[in-house]
Amino acid sequence: QVHLVESGGGSVQAGGSLRLSCGASGYAARPYSMAWFRQPPGKEREAVARIDRNGNTNYADSVKGRFTISQDNAKNTLYLQMNSLKPEDPAMYYCAARDRFDFFPTFRASDYNYWGQGTQVTVSS
Repeated sequence: QVHLVESGGGSVQAGGSLRLSCGASGYAARPYSMAWFRQPPGKEREAVARIDRNGNTNYADSVKGRFTISQDNAKNTLYLQMNSLKPEDPAMYYCAARDRFDFFPTFRASDYNYWGQGTQVTVSS
């Protein structure tokens, strides 16, 4: 049974930083790609960043230059370094994993097989 557990959320002032972590376990094989999504209250879930097993990354335009996705394969952990946090960044942040090959990077939530329970990020102005 694949299990993803996020941590590192919290409250920070605008302009501050947070680092989210996602521990993964239960895989028969490493997922092809992993991603961070977020869902603000009352809004749709949206993709933030994606990384494949080769370390190639993709970002939503809204976070480019501020957020960095990375992974430590030895620790089976996915990270999201969030800098210069803005008042529009607060949300529940989820990590997700996809165990199938994709010809093109996908930011569709339905393309990811496994999800964590989320960690809350709050930004105060």
